[in-house]
Amino acid sequence: MQNMAETTDTGLPRAVAIAWGMHEVPQRGPSRGLSHERIVEAAIKIADVEGLAAVTMQAVARSLGFTTMSLYRYVSSKDELLRLMQDAALAGPEKLKLPGTWQEALRAWAATVRAAYRAHPWVLELPRGQIAVLMPNSVRAAELGLAALQSLDLRDDEKIGVILVVSQHVASSVELEQNLREEGEVAIGAEGIDMLGEVITAQRFPHLKPLMEAGYYVASEDRGGSQGRAEPDSVDAEYDFGLDLIISGLEVLEQRSARTT
Repeated sequence: MQNMAETTDTGLPRAVAIAWGMHEVPQRGPSRGLSHERIVEAAIKIADVEGLAAVTMQAVARSLGFTTMSLYRYVSSKDELLRLMQDAALAGPEKLKLPGTWQEALRAWAATVRAAYRAHPWVLELPRGQIAVLMPNSVRAAELGLAALQSLDLRDDEKIGVILVVSQHVASSVELEQNLREEGEVAIGAEGIDMLGEVITAQRFPHLKPLMEAGYYVASEDRGGSQGRAEPDSVDAEYDFGLDLIISGLEVLEQRSARTT
């Protein structure tokens, strides 16, 4: 994506105006059967099946049975289309009843964000910046996140920080999961482990060496892979552990805030 987004007369990025339904739809011409929604939906289908690199204006137009020029009546560029795809792909549930405590509510909110990324992992290839957070589904996600943190005794700006940290944790875990899936299982034989043992020694790496020998750092054929893990592309344990750390840290902050008031 380019850094500069096309804007409207108000200075609002065109993609934001389109996503919120504030941009005028073309009323004339042979492309009347098109809409922003149809174009974005077709592009997402291509990305889901073939990957983000396969999404071109030509490919989207062809899938809809229109000319490429017809699409430009609705979407000014591929960058604009990608921004619209990004927001549409991250749509969460319209209604979500959050659990009572902020801890469980935060877990439930994080799970909805994770599900959206897992459904369309190509979204992680797109930048998440100032324009992205103004898009409808990002705003809805932020609203739900703040609702989850409503009873947490922190300042509003700190709650925004919590949303950013949890969102980044979720995105990173899904990205790692996707990378592991694409890489496939890597099980190193005994000879390979012995060779690594000659360079990864207890003298050079005293803290890592025991973990490697126990099978926690790299899978090996003779040790049956890392202990306690599920499939090689699963990061559920790491995801839960990271969320536990974040929540534990927030509990400490809350207690500290209570002592100073």
